[in-house]
Amino acid sequence: MTFNDLNLSTHLLKALDELGYTTPTTIQRKAFSVIMSGQDVIGIAQTGTGKTMAYLLPTLRQLTYSKERNPQMLILVPTRELVVQVVEAAKKLTTYMSLEVAGVYGGVNINPQKDMVEQGLDVLVATPGRLFDLAACGSLRLKGIKKLVIDEMDEMLNLGFRTQLTNILDMLPAKRQNLLFSATIPDELASLIGDYFNSNITRIEAAPAGTPLDNIQQSAYHVPNFYTKINLLLLLLQQHPEMSKVLIFVATKALADELYEEMAVEFPDQAGVIHSNKEQNYRFNTVKQFQNGTYRFIIATDIVARGIDISEVTHVINFDLPEVPENYIHRIGRTGRADKHGIALSFITEREREQQEAIEALMNYAIPIVPLPEDLEISTELTEDEKPKVYMKVIPMVLPDKDSGASFHEKKAKNTKVNVRVSHAEKMMQKYGKPKKRPKKR
Repeated sequence: MTFNDLNLSTHLLKALDELGYTTPTTIQRKAFSVIMSGQDVIGIAQTGTGKTMAYLLPTLRQLTYSKERNPQMLILVPTRELVVQVVEAAKKLTTYMSLEVAGVYGGVNINPQKDMVEQGLDVLVATPGRLFDLAACGSLRLKGIKKLVIDEMDEMLNLGFRTQLTNILDMLPAKRQNLLFSATIPDELASLIGDYFNSNITRIEAAPAGTPLDNIQQSAYHVPNFYTKINLLLLLLQQHPEMSKVLIFVATKALADELYEEMAVEFPDQAGVIHSNKEQNYRFNTVKQFQNGTYRFIIATDIVARGIDISEVTHVINFDLPEVPENYIHRIGRTGRADKHGIALSFITEREREQQEAIEALMNYAIPIVPLPEDLEISTELTEDEKPKVYMKVIPMVLPDKDSGASFHEKKAKNTKVNVRVSHAEKMMQKYGKPKKRPKKR
């Protein structure tokens, strides 16, 4: 099947031809006719299977020019990077169509975005927080929404957007088509679908949730410690020039910066780093330089496992395994995109074995373990976190109080009187100046 076999308009086919797309992916084939029929859809597909085009093609096919300034279609995504990606894809597809596409996200000045949405648009791509801000202040009206798309919905819930999502859903007109795309279906997502969407929503799967992509070759190394991981990464990059566009995933932002400093010495001007502490323009610029080949590799946290469409990634390296097993699927999905071949490598220490087991249980697939290279230098240096710790029970010694007993303080002046026994004769003498004697009893 080719895109010519789908019921696409001439304008869309011309745009696809210029982009070099000829054959739809599995999720694109399965979703097209169902979405065109107007049904509510939940699409299960991993990152890299072409699900952005899967919902853009049929929805853009059905949208027509409108004089209304309010958007007809709303696409909600979890990250700023994904907003930019979807807007770019939608603009390329609508090159020969009279549809206005725009994106809004947080972390930047809201005023230019207010002006933009007030001028009118047809398709709005947004993160939930910024969309709610624009709707709450009156700059954006959602009464004209005919189609709602929520992309990477499981990640949106993981990032804590449930409250914003429910607030937005309450603002939308009841009569609309709902399209939800997600790689996994957590219980919270199932609950939200039950509360807000059509009960007979159609489910489409490109592959069962958690299934690894067939076109990605996975393997792993069992590595003793952090510095040996660094040695292994350096060795692989030095010995394999075919590793020309590599995504390296680490566990934390601090570790990303630390690894970048180590790698930038050996590979000057070839390394980039990206995580949520970096400014938005820095992140966009880093991705751009990686995309155009200036950077050979970038070091990243899971923020780029979702929402950044970087073509031709040759390798994904899990320097650390993710805590959430599903994130492994999203990471390796950055390579082998659109049915192309990709390679995913993982460096696994002893303390990461449990994470490895959880990932393999999710995929129902054992990651092949390969031997370490013979010329790899095994480091004996350990990080503070890796050094063995001896835990001894400390029993605190309680010393007796030097001033034990009742508390002592000076008496107040009025309480310093001393009781003195005074006889009757003395009292009379003090009162009358002479002794007074009581008369004898008769």
